[in-house]
Amino acid sequence: MRIGLVDVDGHNFPNLALMKLSAWHKLQGDTVEFADPMAGRYDKVYLSKVFTHTPDCRDEYRCEVIRGGTGYRDYTTTLPEAVEHTCPDYSLYGVGEAYGFLTRGCPNRCPWCVVPHKEGAIRPHADIEEFLAGRKRAVLLDNNVLASAWGLAQIEKIVRLGVRVDFNQGLDVRRIARNPELAELLARVRWLRFLRMAYDSCAVQEDVHNVVKLLVKCGLSPRKLFFYVLVRDDIGDALERIRELKALGCVPFAQPYRDFSGDAKPSREAWRLAYWCNNKRLFNAMDFADYKCK
Repeated sequence: MRIGLVDVDGHNFPNLALMKLSAWHKLQGDTVEFADPMAGRYDKVYLSKVFTHTPDCRDEYRCEVIRGGTGYRDYTTTLPEAVEHTCPDYSLYGVGEAYGFLTRGCPNRCPWCVVPHKEGAIRPHADIEEFLAGRKRAVLLDNNVLASAWGLAQIEKIVRLGVRVDFNQGLDVRRIARNPELAELLARVRWLRFLRMAYDSCAVQEDVHNVVKLLVKCGLSPRKLFFYVLVRDDIGDALERIRELKALGCVPFAQPYRDFSGDAKPSREAWRLAYWCNNKRLFNAMDFADYKCK
């Protein structure tokens, strides 16, 4: 069979589902490539879409077409078990890091998050060696790995293996701030670049300040501590959280809120705040009050 793959969101970040589908089909002896509607005929084409705001692919394929992903507001379709636990085909995107989940789901029910709707409660998913493929660097996509005993055991294993990792969805700041032993464990991890957390509301302000003190005490530099900052309607509230993190020496990253249904769009001021915050040359050169760009 000839298999075509379409990363509807673009190729800015490796699509894990497509990498697994590619690996599985190649194991069956199939030919796999990114689909080209002008140049190729396929027996089956998979379209994967993560973000609801990404325009859908308009290309037409004269074969079986399978669409999947949160971007299609499809919260029930999953990869077959055999495909899900196939080591991804990293050659598809030419990446040097491994990608995968140790756990799936999350015990929290944050109103802005799609994970409870899509994945449900936290549960073990895979051992890191299932998708590591001999690599010494891994990007882990877990949503709340610290809420899982399996996840914590996997972090211990990561330390033993000496693998550099990035939990790119962020770690739960409350769990770290209230557990010094957990902070000590995370200080032993070899981070790819940052230890990522989130400062999504002033409700966790005390935890954020405590976690910075705790992790610094364990030997991590504040510059290694990266915080996602959710930006909703109250721009002033988000700005204060960003300023707090800057004063602590940490790295804030502003994320204007998008409703997972795709109906709510960030305001122009939210995007302006995010541009200033996330452009570190601007961020380090001036305060937002002095940023004049419209």
